This record gives sequence, structure tokens and C-alpha cells, in this order.
Amino acid sequence: MRTVDVLVVGAGLAGLRTAGLLAGRGLNVLVVERRRSLSAGIRTTGIFVRRTLDDFHLPGDLLGPGVRDVLLYPPSRRAPIRLTSDRDEYRVADMAAVYAHARRATEAAGARVLLGVRFVGAAGGRVELAGADPVAARFVVGADGAHSRVARALGLDVNTRFLVGAEIVHPVAPGAGPPAFHCVLDPRIAPGYLAWVIDDGRHAHVGVAGYPDAMRAGVRHLLDAFAADAPGRPVPAGPVERRGGPIPVGGVLRRLACPAGLLVGDAAGAVSPLTAGGLDPCLRMSELAAAVTAEYLRTGDQRVLAGYDGAALRGRFRGRLLLRRAFGGLRSAAAAEAAVHALRGRAGRALAARILFGDGSFPDVEPRLGDAALDRGISRG
Repeated sequence: MRTVDVLVVGAGLAGLRTAGLLAGRGLNVLVVERRRSLSAGIRTTGIFVRRTLDDFHLPGDLLGPGVRDVLLYPPSRRAPIRLTSDRDEYRVADMAAVYAHARRATEAAGARVLLGVRFVGAAGGRVELAGADPVAARFVVGADGAHSRVARALGLDVNTRFLVGAEIVHPVAPGAGPPAFHCVLDPRIAPGYLAWVIDDGRHAHVGVAGYPDAMRAGVRHLLDAFAADAPGRPVPAGPVERRGGPIPVGGVLRRLACPAGLLVGDAAGAVSPLTAGGLDPCLRMSELAAAVTAEYLRTGDQRVLAGYDGAALRGRFRGRLLLRRAFGGLRSAAAAEAAVHALRGRAGRALAARILFGDGSFPDVEPRLGDAALDRGISRG
């Protein structure tokens, strides 16, 4: 039976980054991923916000052009509010290429990545896998998504509040002009969240997300209905790709770590409760997770795990959680229309700009690292 210091379950951005940082510290790290290809089953639009682009290095050739304009539409779709930044606020990534690049960087740091291998359970340091022999692991990192098997196996907290999203991705003709981010607040198609259109210069992403209990027509039906006349929708050309999945919006979970392992990314609820953005949080929390894991394995002192305290992080999310509840309460088209109207004034536009263009989507949880961070792939800028 193979023995490793750390088994990372899940080869998304959070899992690969955590694995690379740990391998860069000299630990024996194995990553297992149930998908047979990292380009399959992608669930995220791949929107990176300015704060992420400022703080982390992402290869420019994997990113679309900068987006500075956001158009916020009421349910009537009339007279959208246009917010324009003086700098690039968003860039949409080719996520299949980002995952491939992150995998190469993780393997270059010394970690091993196995695809087509599913986590079954863990007890007493022995981890059962489907698609590979059992592994003896000193520590398990759960990076296995919103419905984490690792969280349940280790007795850690699990996500209970979700949005469900779906998206169509299709090629667009080049030269259509600077891309914009079109956001539609309409609880009839996206209850508790929004519908969107954004492109990366090569592909258009048309999506909806909302609370599943309110999506009585079904998320796919609502997406198709929205895509038929979505604002800013370029004419589709070529094959259509569909994406979708759950988005945890209950905030960072309280109990994230135990002597047997910890959680990162969506498994940890590391998604902004308000904006539902998860790419920036997963990169930031992966650094903290790697630092805590490495120190715990070096010292064996369980008090180190207290440094990965979800309860403390939740205290920094009170405002966002309150806004999430308020946003989720907009269940009628009339209420959404009134909410957008309220944002037309100076104070409302300032609030909208702060949410859409601000630096506070997720608190900075950067640890004091004793070792150099991973210097390849997606690393601190």
C-alpha cells in the first residue's frame, strides 16, 4: 500500500494549488480526481476579478480581454444601469487550459496527479479509493466540491445552502468590440441570484443561477428561455457546450479541520456569499491550508489546526451574509424592478460599484509563510 504525507482529493484549482504548495515544501503529495479529464465537467464560468489578477500570476494567454463595463438590467430589460471602471475589472479564463497549466505546475513541484480515481472513505489513516489501490495518508485535504465526500468521512461541516447554476458556452465571431458583463436581476429566471452574459473574446458564456427550490421550471429550461433573448447575446456559431452545478453560498464552514484532514475550495464553503465567486477565495484559502497542513505535519501539534478556523473567518462575512439574505428575498419581478430602480441614484450606483468593482469579495487570509511559495503556474504575483 502506497504511503503519502498528504492525499488531496479533487484536482480543481483549490486542490491543485494546495497540492503544489505542499509538494514545494518537500512533502509527499498525491492528488486523486474522479474525472478522467480535467477539461470535462467544468462548472465555473472562469471569471477572475481584478483582485485575483493583481495578487496572483495567471498566464495572460489563458485569459480573455479585460472587461470594464457592467450593465445591470431589471426584469423588464429596459434602461440598464451601466457601470464603467477606469481599469480592467474582470477577465474570463479558458478554464480547461488553466486546469491543465495548474496540473503541470503541481507535478513540476513534485506532486503526483491521478485521474479517474474516486475517494470512497477514510479511517485510521487508510484511504479507500475506487480506481486505484488504497493509500496510507498522514493527512487528507478535501478539495472535492460543494458536496464533499471527504467532509462527511472526516466528520467536518458540510455545505447546506446552495444556488444551482447552468451555462451555455459557444464560439463568437471575433472583432465584436470590447466585451461587457451583462447582469439581469429577474427572479422569474434566476431566483435569489442573476442571469449573465459575458465573453472572453472567443467564447460567450450565457448563464443563470438561483435557489433550486424556487426554480420550478428547472434550471435547464430557464437557461434556454433566457438564452433565446439574452441581452448582449452574440449570434451563436458552432457547437454548444453546457456547464452547471451547485454553488455553496452559506459562507465558510465553521469546522474545517481535524487531525485527519481539512477542507479547501467549495468543500470549505470558500465562496463569496453575495457574489457567489469562488476562484479568488480558493486561491487565498489554499495558501492558508497549505501553511497549516505543513506546520501540523512537521510538529504534530494539534493546536496548529486552530489556525484554520472557519468560525473566525465567518465573522468577517456578516455583512455579505446579510446581503445574501436580502438578495435572496427578491422573489417577485416587481421587487427586483424596484431594487434596480433604487440603484439608479448616486448612492445606489456607488453601492453597486463597490460590490461589482470592489476588493472585498473575500477576506485576505494570507498566512506568514516560512518557505517560498510555489514559483510556477498560478502563484503570488
